[in-house]
Amino acid sequence: MPRSVSPTRVNHMNAVLRDIEKSVAHFENAFGAEFLADMPQKQFHACLFEIGQVIFELFVPYDFLVSARLGPHYVGLEWQADMDAVRAALADHGIGTVRDIGLALHTDPADCFGVAHEFYAGEFHSRTWDTLGGEPMKSPAQWRDEHPLGLTGLIGYTQVVEDIDAATAFYESFFGAERLFTEDRPAIAGQAVGLRVADAMVELLMPTRPGWLVERLRRQGQGILSTVFGARDLAQVRRYCVAQSIPLDFGTKQNRVAVPPEANHGIMFEFAENPGTEA
Repeated sequence: MPRSVSPTRVNHMNAVLRDIEKSVAHFENAFGAEFLADMPQKQFHACLFEIGQVIFELFVPYDFLVSARLGPHYVGLEWQADMDAVRAALADHGIGTVRDIGLALHTDPADCFGVAHEFYAGEFHSRTWDTLGGEPMKSPAQWRDEHPLGLTGLIGYTQVVEDIDAATAFYESFFGAERLFTEDRPAIAGQAVGLRVADAMVELLMPTRPGWLVERLRRQGQGILSTVFGARDLAQVRRYCVAQSIPLDFGTKQNRVAVPPEANHGIMFEFAENPGTEA
């Protein structure tokens, strides 16, 4: 039986955007993001910021030509995991890599239903940051109780796939994922499977008839559709977004709201009610 990976947590979501300064300014102004680290590289300009204890890494190519067909999009996410176990599981499953720097690696999205899964043995949430004056990020309690959005952390992410059975089998075999539910989503003309991987719920979405999901597949192919944040009160999220002139749309599930990608520098955010716990 092929070996599986057992991640500890999601370290950060990864996205390719077009303009790093405008994007960071947008997330700071719109959601109160904290800028954590500037990481210019030879091929791209990267940075880290966090919103509601959810860290994002942006990758902005110096020449956007090679990304122009897809436009801004989620490229994948980073998991904290034992790297020896990761390499063993990749070999057993025949999954290729597109970037391997030793300490961390990114899987080939073609082998993972459109997602580049990055793996790294360390973590980021308990660190202190020079950009924050040597202090840690805002605590969960600060985001939940003091920030007007009332965020309670990462719920997970949604991923659009062409074959939901095959994608489910991949997560169950490679990640040892626990299946949580299978349900129809008539509002988005799709079917959903929910899976638990580490501290995240992965929601696979497959179109069942012509509609919005089909158009998403045609435009960008398989891959991550949205980051799903927990919020103590969706009415509070709605009030905040109205006050900040942030457009909201229906989410991928009933009782969710979404900031559409066209209003969010190309990546979709969703908010689901999840009161959180004391921290």
